[in-house]
Amino acid sequence: MHTPVTIVGGGLGGLVLARVLHVHGIPAAVYEAEPSAAARAQGGLLDIHATSGQLALEAAGLTAEFRALVLEGRQELRLLDRDGAVLFKQPDDGDGSRPEVPRGELRQLLLDSLPDGTVHWGHKVQRVRSLADGFEIAFADGRTTETKLLIGADGAWSKVRPLVSPATPQYSGAATVETFVYDSDRKLPATAATVGGGMMLALAPGQGVQAHREHNGTLHAYIALNRPLDWFSAVDFGDPHRAAARIAAEFAGWAPELTALITESDTAPVLRPHYELPIGHRWDRVPGVTLIGDAAHLAPPNGEGANLAMLDGAELGQALAAHPDDVEAALAAHEHAMFPRGEASAAEGAELRAQMFGPRSPHSLLDGFADGAENPLPQR
Repeated sequence: MHTPVTIVGGGLGGLVLARVLHVHGIPAAVYEAEPSAAARAQGGLLDIHATSGQLALEAAGLTAEFRALVLEGRQELRLLDRDGAVLFKQPDDGDGSRPEVPRGELRQLLLDSLPDGTVHWGHKVQRVRSLADGFEIAFADGRTTETKLLIGADGAWSKVRPLVSPATPQYSGAATVETFVYDSDRKLPATAATVGGGMMLALAPGQGVQAHREHNGTLHAYIALNRPLDWFSAVDFGDPHRAAARIAAEFAGWAPELTALITESDTAPVLRPHYELPIGHRWDRVPGVTLIGDAAHLAPPNGEGANLAMLDGAELGQALAAHPDDVEAALAAHEHAMFPRGEASAAEGAELRAQMFGPRSPHSLLDGFADGAENPLPQR
């Protein structure tokens, strides 16, 4: 008899877990703080990796549906310097190893694959506490629920994490400012040509302009700066024009095709500070509870976060299906695989950030390409 599973967090990792459990006939409930699936935008493109995200979607029985969401031609990569000179260009070879899909559409695919009522919207967790035989989840509106099997898929500021670990996220020293340019081929043809058909990285020590072409000529940009939190606190993001001007001032002397992604944004700039857990974060086995995704191994963006979260969810679901009478064996197997995977990804991400934003940038990243390193990706 399978123990019903309670999942806190309706992101990609939690939804993949719920879907894999459903495939195996295991009941699950997902509690999500957002009031509905359409409550907010879900981010830009995700490249879904053959060795992680694609395996997770295969375990979920959704490979064909996922392939229907792929935006063809978006695997092109360009590396530029601050003057806009192209240092490296990799065309989209169409091999499909890292196909790009809109994050929101992928999330909706997962939601549509679940039975009605699986996701409980508008359930913002306030606290979680241990009981004699399970856990109590208290929500912000005063409701509570109890469970014997609890999975924290609730991201960086997880309310479930304190049950297993005292670790808290720390600011990494870097942040990105998110902007969008719509109808770029008409509005900013030089910038659109500079970005190209896929992803563009323009880098220098401690800063960079990263952009990706999405649907219908939309350019989704991430303006990267290594600055203290206090520096960003002094920027008035309540005044979009002043904020954009302040961020653009840090890129004085850069090619105008690049800085236009800041000054000509069709949306207000949005600050995205990057937080992290210690590399190698892990915990001793705590009966009845575990974590997946950023709740377990939060790291600054390196193109791996969503893929790892989905793989965590898929493997945990498969482990629970394989051990119907021994939940602890399933949770232990999940953690045994997840801990080293998360540690390796975080360490590789730290090395990648040093190449992207260190003192020799962008040439240090160019050297990495010459050595056959994995291509980096912008914030996901």
